[in-house]
Amino acid sequence: MNYSSLIPIMGTILNISRQDDCSTMVLLISSDEGGQVNFIVDNDTVVLGNTRLRVGMRVAAYYDGDLTVPLIYPPRYQAQLVAVLRPSEQGYLGYFDQSLVSQDQSLRLNLAPSTTIVTQNGQLFGCSLSEHFLFVYYSATTRSIPPQTTPRKIVVLN
Repeated sequence: MNYSSLIPIMGTILNISRQDDCSTMVLLISSDEGGQVNFIVDNDTVVLGNTRLRVGMRVAAYYDGDLTVPLIYPPRYQAQLVAVLRPSEQGYLGYFDQSLVSQDQSLRLNLAPSTTIVTQNGQLFGCSLSEHFLFVYYSATTRSIPPQTTPRKIVVLN
């Protein structure tokens, strides 16, 4: 999967509807920026932690910005990746260098002993995090440039 072309929308799940094939569902999300967005979640969608999605959950849903989408309202995107967030938590998906600074210079990671580091399938990851795409769960950042955070959890993506 080309993670560099994924675009995030964070918000709360308002409704979940099943499609005819029973393995596809549509999430109606109230975006943190305002407005509503539909996300199609199917067998090709990566749901981090294999969490069962429910109404009321706060999520970060990512779609491929390189794909065409129909011009309808609310927008309807094919979800490539979905992560469930805690109420006051943020999620960030990006490529990190050897200094654990994201490629776009928008986040620097400060690891703590309490930071959980796992692979996409939930196994503990004991190698270097540099030069990988990471999904980072965090709550607060510094006001420095780039902002720094001590994440709660990091998922190393394949």
